[in-house]
Amino acid sequence: MTTRALTVALPKGDAAFDIDLEEAVDAWAMMPIAHGAGAGMNHAFLVGFAEGMRAEGVSTARFNFPYAQAGRRMPGPAAHAIATWRVVVEAVGSDLPLWAAGKSYGGRMASMAVADGMGVSGLVYLGYPLHQPGKPDAPRAEHLPAIMVPQLFIEGTKDAFVDPHEQLEDIVRALPAATISWIEGGGHSFEVAGNKRPADEIGASLAPLVASLMRSNIG
Repeated sequence: MTTRALTVALPKGDAAFDIDLEEAVDAWAMMPIAHGAGAGMNHAFLVGFAEGMRAEGVSTARFNFPYAQAGRRMPGPAAHAIATWRVVVEAVGSDLPLWAAGKSYGGRMASMAVADGMGVSGLVYLGYPLHQPGKPDAPRAEHLPAIMVPQLFIEGTKDAFVDPHEQLEDIVRALPAATISWIEGGGHSFEVAGNKRPADEIGASLAPLVASLMRSNIG
């Protein structure tokens, strides 16, 4: 593993953040991975997911948004996260297909960056937060139709951020190149009631599905 310090230019000055790059054996893709709103890049779920992706032949790059690097729990403006995503993609760019992935908030920020012109081969959403729980009348999807690369939605059937399911399914159906895979019984972090598992194990369990979907959408 190689840990690097990157810097993103923000309105109040440059902000430093860490990124951990880990190469897969015989890698066929590169995947920068962003954390959710309330957890940094070393959350067990992300560590496990990244490990699982490397086992599938995908190199990974977990990173912190600057607010998390500074020890704050609440994200700043979306523009800050979009700028951070751009720095990350430039830093890890290679000849391999580059898929941007993110847990909840991290995935939504990646989608906003791509809708704003950031170049990637595809997007992977690990629990896309379509709306606040109980507020399906305010979906956060207006930018998604502007994205032309494949968008892979991995969602739990018990996730309150995508209830009712039909709302997300209708949105995904109308997108240029998107698919949705439901994890039966999964909550927002893919936890399943009555089947207690460590967060890293849950994250790793999603990797084979994600890798399979990526392969089917390359080329």
